[in-house]
Formats: sequence, C-alpha cells, structure tokens
Amino acid sequence: MRTYRIDDLTSADIAAVRARLHDMDLGAGMDGLYWLPVPQHMLNPVQVAHAESCGPFCLALEADEDALRMELLVRARGMLRCECIAYASPELRAHMIDYLDGLLADLGIAV
Repeated sequence: MRTYRIDDLTSADIAAVRARLHDMDLGAGMDGLYWLPVPQHMLNPVQVAHAESCGPFCLALEADEDALRMELLVRARGMLRCECIAYASPELRAHMIDYLDGLLADLGIAV
C-alpha cells in the first residue's frame, strides 16, 4: 500500500488533529480512522462515471498514538471492489499531501 506518513507527533498533536477532523465530520466510524474527501475535479474519468453508484470518493487517514498515515488509494465509500478504486494520480497525491500538511500548519503543528 502506498502511504504518506508523518511520525514523531506528540499525543497533544494527535489529539488536536483528531478533534479538527471530528469537527469537520470526517470520522469513518472507527476510532482513529477518517475519510478525506477527494475534490470532484481531481477524479479520474472512471471515478466520474461511477460517482453516483460508488461514490463519494476519499482517502483514508489513520491517526495512531504518534503518527498519521494517509493511504494514497482513492476509495469508493459506496463500494468495496470496483474498477474505480485506484491509486491517486500524481496531481491528486500532491494535492492531498499539501492538504494534510496545511491542516497541520493551521493547528500549529510543525513537521
């Protein structure tokens, strides 16, 4: 699995990230797991075609005790297996890494 990992975070950092993601209503129903939505304009053609049947599309973010791990696999929340589930394009990967880095910066967490 391809991932973007940020480690060596403090428990206060993780608590702040979890609180922000909870406030944004991004919880995945399991403690420490969140769904980061993929912008519509960054979906690939198959994902666009499958938006109604398989979407919404997101990346999974796991918040451990001292690290964040963002999977770089675009998941379909409405379907477990489909051709629309694919690794993020280079542009989407860069966008989502910047998004996560920006979230940490907004919270005053230096990485």
